[in-house]
Amino acid sequence: MPTLNWIGKEKIINHHLDVPYRVLNHQYGFTEKAKHKTETHSGNKIIHGDNLEALKSLLPEYEGKIKCIYIDPPYNTGNEGWVYNDNVSHPKIQKWLGEIVGKESEDLTRHDKWLCMMYPRLQLLHRLLADDGAIFISIDDNEQAYLKSIMDEIFGPKNFIGSFIINTTPNARDYGHIGKMHEFALFYAKKEYTLTSNMVPDKDKKFKYQDEISGFNIHPLYNSNVAFTPDNRPNLYYPFYLYPTNILEKDFFEIGLEKKNKSIEIFPPKSVKDNVQFVWRWGKDKSFSELNKEIIGYKTESGEYRVVQKMRHSSKLIRSIQLEKEHTSRRGTAILEEIFSKKTFSFPKPTDLIQLFLQVVSEENAIILDSFAGSGTTAHAVLNLNKQDGGNRKFILVELEDYAETITAERVKRVIKGYGDTEGTGGSFDYYTIGEPLFDENQNLNELIPEEKIKAYIWYSETRSQYKPQQDNPHFLGIYNDTGYYFIYNKKEPTTLDFDSLAEHITEKSERYVVYADNCLLPESFLRSTNIEFKKIPRNITRF
Repeated sequence: MPTLNWIGKEKIINHHLDVPYRVLNHQYGFTEKAKHKTETHSGNKIIHGDNLEALKSLLPEYEGKIKCIYIDPPYNTGNEGWVYNDNVSHPKIQKWLGEIVGKESEDLTRHDKWLCMMYPRLQLLHRLLADDGAIFISIDDNEQAYLKSIMDEIFGPKNFIGSFIINTTPNARDYGHIGKMHEFALFYAKKEYTLTSNMVPDKDKKFKYQDEISGFNIHPLYNSNVAFTPDNRPNLYYPFYLYPTNILEKDFFEIGLEKKNKSIEIFPPKSVKDNVQFVWRWGKDKSFSELNKEIIGYKTESGEYRVVQKMRHSSKLIRSIQLEKEHTSRRGTAILEEIFSKKTFSFPKPTDLIQLFLQVVSEENAIILDSFAGSGTTAHAVLNLNKQDGGNRKFILVELEDYAETITAERVKRVIKGYGDTEGTGGSFDYYTIGEPLFDENQNLNELIPEEKIKAYIWYSETRSQYKPQQDNPHFLGIYNDTGYYFIYNKKEPTTLDFDSLAEHITEKSERYVVYADNCLLPESFLRSTNIEFKKIPRNITRF
């Protein structure tokens, strides 16, 4: 597969592995009623900080669990005058490029810088995404081709589902040589064949017919694909019998699989162009179970008898071109101005567009991640959908800029409580900043980190489950799959696993034990006979 090369790629291609794991510091929780010092444990998170560090910090809890990712990264237009900095020129990014890429960073073009910035972040997003999840990325002409190349490299070209053209500015932005009216959104799956549905509600759907169940339209039951014939699909080629005297309603007749007096035999037609014999889309067993319910006889205007299926769904395959006015930047701006009663952000994405993407792939309890959160549109879309269908979707937002509190989080607060004439959605979230690294420069445990956060990290690295503090024994982490986990740690002095500490600290009976300590004086034969696995602090602590 062809790959894209640029100055600095060799320095950042595996950089996501070297990003230090940092703890998330809880600042406050927010509910409809008030702001709290304690965590809401709602599952909704807004994180202020560098998204590279934030994504690494999310791995222990969320690796492989994010159902849908939407990001709106800098388009790298060179315009630095917006509230949303649309260039790779943030001082922290510039400092990072110098440290990771080295002196070469001085020679990078803005495209090189953008690619260096995006590549490790996409690597971490790939790890966080569930196997049956998908990612949508908004972009414009400046980096669209480069983004497609590195997405193919990281996610795989077979997992490219499609590209959307979105009419963001119906009246065009008249600068340069072309009046720009559109942007793109790339759509990738983690694994293409595990995507559940690409169907979205069809607001304009109208039904011609109605029965006791619902409205419906009709569609011929035969398969019009000439690749399927009686020779290779003999189970799909058989006759129906239409009973013309049994009229169910105008133009519709009873059908069956048995020949009766005066019944009309119906086989699938042949193709007009090639005279190839078509077959049915359903086998006999399925047809029998739906006779005169979901399949029925029909008389066409030309007097021909057909077997048709009642099509009841009011959804459609998502379209690659999005022209709706609800998807324009103007609509996104209007929503934000309604929330804040003034202009606070340039070119925010409209909530309806993000809701459309979420409806394609996310179930009602999905976790949604946006690591370039901007004004918080993704959280707004999640809250709207939950209110509409009673879902329990969770959002995680990450924003680097200082407006993470004053715009991103503030918008979510107002959406939850209600703004103007718009009723609140309800909900809650927790606000975090990025804290100290878990390991210091010498790869020892950072003593500034609260011990409970270290325990939570170790527990998750071992069990991939959420840590629950144990009250009676400070060294006991818990039991998981008949294994008891212990963390014998003291910031002031090294700890030793010996017979005394074994008797003192290993309090819960299990089939096997994993014990972390600085040293071990127990004989290897004793460890084997008692099913104890010793792990040395910090060497044997998993690094994410």
